[in-house]
Amino acid sequence: MEKRAAGTRHRDDGGPSDGRQDIHNSELPVLCVSCEARHRGICGALAPDELVELSRHTSKKVYPADAELSAADEPVRSYANILRGVVKLSRLTADGRQQIVGLQFAPDFLGRPFRASTGVTAEAATDIEVCTFPKEAIEAMIARSPKLEHRMHEQALKELDEAREWIFTLGRKSAAEKVASFIHLIAANADPLQAAGEGPVEVELPLKRADIADFLGLTIETVSRQITKLRKAGIIVIANNRTVRVPDMARLEAACETDR
Repeated sequence: MEKRAAGTRHRDDGGPSDGRQDIHNSELPVLCVSCEARHRGICGALAPDELVELSRHTSKKVYPADAELSAADEPVRSYANILRGVVKLSRLTADGRQQIVGLQFAPDFLGRPFRASTGVTAEAATDIEVCTFPKEAIEAMIARSPKLEHRMHEQALKELDEAREWIFTLGRKSAAEKVASFIHLIAANADPLQAAGEGPVEVELPLKRADIADFLGLTIETVSRQITKLRKAGIIVIANNRTVRVPDMARLEAACETDR
């Protein structure tokens, strides 16, 4: 079990050497100090003593692509923060057909507190790393921490806004705009710090062409044609079958709303 980082570096006059919170002088658990997703995720709402308490129940896990994290009909026993990679959420129709209903990225919270089941199947779309918490531990902490409850509420509203935006994409955008919107979704979320910069963004598409078609309500052939159009227009560069480079995010964003 990870314990609180011990020891504080001091100057010659006996004071702390600087104001940085690192593994040598932080009151946070080592598990949390080294976590880049903490500041933007739900754990950013917790005080150091609350993080220490939660860390007693926390474990990091790594899953390969295509691994099932939870099934729609299984009782919820734990929740997780996504630290790295992309998680695919899907549902099955009565006759066994799959429909992808969402993607989650770091530092999203995976699960629905206070519900017996999630209603969706969660699978690793890429190799992923998650930080898992028992259901009872996180729900008890939500009840005690107004800031954590507020952060969870904010994330739920963010997901609602994203779902509404995706309904608009699927209902009103052309095939070209849908494919551009999908690539923009991945480029903007796979590495938010990279996407916020002015340089090119390179990402690995987390879904195969068949899954992209399923997610967008298109055929595989249509998806392939639109990706080719984006490549020929110089909006994207195909490094290999799944790796895409976006030279200019502004051009890609424009392609999401203007039929090319």
